[in-house]
Amino acid sequence: MTCSNIAAFLTAVVVTCSFASAQTAQVPQTVSSVALPPSNMTDGQLKQRDQRYRLQKSDVIDVRFAYSPEFNQTLTVQPDGFITLDEVGDIKGEEKTLPELSEAIRKAYQGILHDPVVTVSLKDFAKPSFIAAGQVSHPGKYELRSDTTLVEALNIAGGLTDESKHSQVVLFRRASDDMVEARVFNVKQMLRSRDLQEDPHLLPGDLVFVPQNTISKIRRYLPTSSLGAYVTPNPF
Repeated sequence: MTCSNIAAFLTAVVVTCSFASAQTAQVPQTVSSVALPPSNMTDGQLKQRDQRYRLQKSDVIDVRFAYSPEFNQTLTVQPDGFITLDEVGDIKGEEKTLPELSEAIRKAYQGILHDPVVTVSLKDFAKPSFIAAGQVSHPGKYELRSDTTLVEALNIAGGLTDESKHSQVVLFRRASDDMVEARVFNVKQMLRSRDLQEDPHLLPGDLVFVPQNTISKIRRYLPTSSLGAYVTPNPF
């Protein structure tokens, strides 16, 4: 196949991909997951996780006994998820809420104390964060310090690169230990229409992934003179 034939073939591919992208922009946002969500969940809605904080490895807690202060202690959730209580031993702390852990500690001390009253407070913990990956200027993990939307998260990560497919930005959210949901957002359309009503709010642990666009994948195979007709310097 001659060079001219290769150039013509690749040019046709670009036209086809451009047309397909235009059609994709009309497709509504979609949701997928590795397991079926509950039947009471509305279509297109990301499942919200339990908003009560659950302890993680390396979290530090204060345990206080109302009537037996000699048992007061500060504990760290160990790498195996357990905490070690004075005079009692190990109990599982990871993935418990503070009220759940308070009840577990109360039961653990019933053999030593009569009707113990226990209060557990969180002293130090892993800061809420999200991850930005793919075609953003600065991929990485970022603290979720305040209410943050998807578009704001992309800007926190340095904005989109020239190779981004911003019509198909994917938001991954873990709904449970065995289910992750993925929703596709057309950020390009949101910004063009100046309508951010569909801009979702992030939760701790969310992953924002920006895929690479088709043009950038085949750019190196195209003759330079053919690129001007299909690539615009302004992504919006």
